[in-house]
Order: sequence, then structure tokens, then C-alpha cells
Amino acid sequence: MIADVLAEATDKMTKAVEVAKEDFATVRTGRANPQLFQKILVEYYGTPTPLAQLASLQNPEARTILITPYDKSALKEIEKAIVNFPNLGASPSNDGEIIRVTMPELTEDRRKEYVKIVKQKAEDCKVAIRNIRRKAKEDLDKLKSEVGDDEVARAEKELEVITKRATDAADEALKKKEAELLEV
Repeated sequence: MIADVLAEATDKMTKAVEVAKEDFATVRTGRANPQLFQKILVEYYGTPTPLAQLASLQNPEARTILITPYDKSALKEIEKAIVNFPNLGASPSNDGEIIRVTMPELTEDRRKEYVKIVKQKAEDCKVAIRNIRRKAKEDLDKLKSEVGDDEVARAEKELEVITKRATDAADEALKKKEAELLEV
């Protein structure tokens, strides 16, 4: 039972770190990257649909993304979604067939702004990890009557090690992304 609680906590913490890394990928650096567009939802026949399901994304140049919609009637909606997406700062142009998105150069102020956004995402990840730890600790406390105080105390120490590993992974991912953002 204790092993199940620890395994579940480990799994959830790992997923929280993975989600944070995916969120970091959506914050742009100096290059245009198709991953920046993964979280964009396009209003398609009344339903918010991920852009990747509506179009192919290509990266022909360092600061340009070509978006080729599978359904040409979605061009205007895709363009509108890109313009309205926060923290992207992209300028899409539509030629009736494809959308060409040019990413502006990053200024130092904009880079610092992106670092703040990434730090907030990392903090959100750590909050999620702490919530998972708290839930696992509650589950362990419920098991005290069945397995004994010593076993629960050992499991709590193991839980702290797991939590530390997850927060360290989040910090490491933050450090990498911060260095990537500040690199000119």
C-alpha cells in the first residue's frame, strides 16, 4: 500500500515537471519554433481546436514559420488565433493558401519579460509538486493504523526524497530555459 502511494506520487510529480517543460517550450527564444504554436487554439466550426490538428507547420528560416491549413476556409480563424495569442508577438501574413508568420527580434526587455513568465510557470510546477506531496502525506497518514508508525515515517522520508528530486528537475529545466532566453 505504501509503495502504491509513493509510486503514484512519483508518477504525478514527473508529469508535473513534463508539463512545465512543455510550457517552457511555448515561450519563444530567438528562433521560430513550431512548438511555440502547440498551445494555440483556433475556433474551428465553433470548437476550440489545436492549431497542429488544422494545419502543417514548417520552419524554413530561423524567424519564419509557414502554416499550411488542411482546410483553406480556416485561414482567417487561424490568423486571428495567432494574432490574439499572448506573449507571441508574431505578425502573420495570409496569401490565400498559406500563412507566413514572422517572429520579431527579441529585445533585452522582452527577453527579461519572458524570463519572468518562465519563472512563474516553474513556480506553478513547484506548487503542483507540493500539492501532490501533501496528498500523498495524507494518504500515508491514513495507513498508520494498518502498517505502523515506523513504516509511515520511512515512507515520508522517501516521499521527501521524491519531492526534492522533482523540484530539482523543475529548477534545472528553468535554468536551461532561462539561459536559452538570455542568450543573444
